[in-house]
Amino acid sequence: MKTVLFACVHNAGRSQLAAAWFNLLVDPTKARAISAGTDPGSRVHPEVVTAMNEVGIELSNAITTRMTPSLAEQAQLLVTMGCGDECPFVPGAERDDWPLDDPKGQPIAVVREIRDQIRDRVRALIERQGWGWG
Repeated sequence: MKTVLFACVHNAGRSQLAAAWFNLLVDPTKARAISAGTDPGSRVHPEVVTAMNEVGIELSNAITTRMTPSLAEQAQLLVTMGCGDECPFVPGAERDDWPLDDPKGQPIAVVREIRDQIRDRVRALIERQGWGWG
């Protein structure tokens, strides 16, 4: 089983979106996602919760998590989103960077676009790695 760590600054938007999509779309016998932030916020951004509710994914009870070395060591793949040099180096893990806009404070139409971009990237990642169903 592989672990993908999605990381952003506040763990309240992009990384939460990515982990939720990943865990919904992946074959759970092949991989799982966790998410964290270098400076976690107190909660997932309300506009992100709203956008995900629109597609049937509940994030209102999701907890933000601080990126720690022990958490990072669980991952075989680190996907960063906007944390730049603040995101840690994870020895032995592949690393990818997804340059995506931060949904915080954006109008819901923009948040939907970010949500859908992340879904598409997650689908492509799962397909590329062979972690899909069947």
